[in-house]
Amino acid sequence: MAIEHDYFGLLESGPDGSIFWSEEIEFGDQTVTVDLTAPDQDDVSAAALDLAAAMVSSIEDIDARARRAMLAEVDDRTSEVTEFVLQQQDGLGDEIENLLVDISGDIHVDVIRSLSLMSMTILADELGGEDPFAVLEYALDPDATDEVLLVNLATDGQVLSVTSAD
Repeated sequence: MAIEHDYFGLLESGPDGSIFWSEEIEFGDQTVTVDLTAPDQDDVSAAALDLAAAMVSSIEDIDARARRAMLAEVDDRTSEVTEFVLQQQDGLGDEIENLLVDISGDIHVDVIRSLSLMSMTILADELGGEDPFAVLEYALDPDATDEVLLVNLATDGQVLSVTSAD
């Protein structure tokens, strides 16, 4: 079976009934991998695909919302964003300045501004659920993606959480 959508085209299911779509899109001066996935195509509605297409089309706004959510957590010493920044400082030392796009004097702000959006994964079967509908993956060094921040988005595009995946 297959699902056809104006934006994603023909989404054919695998032998296990799952669907997967992937494309690299240009965002600013970087390339972002966008994946759409669902373990069972029967759980994917036209509304979910329409919402996914809208999210991909508004990736700039979603990125800005995600970065604001990260910035909101820097005052919390126990947040994963703060821990991520401290790990980057410890691991990179003075070399961190080579990865920063702007040096304002506030290392937390500078790191968040300098993060590269590496990927957006849309979990098309999670429309209206409690689990994330989309996950954004950010890395400070695009060549070293072992340490990343993940921003989990709800169906309405609001940030559910920011977690590290190191």
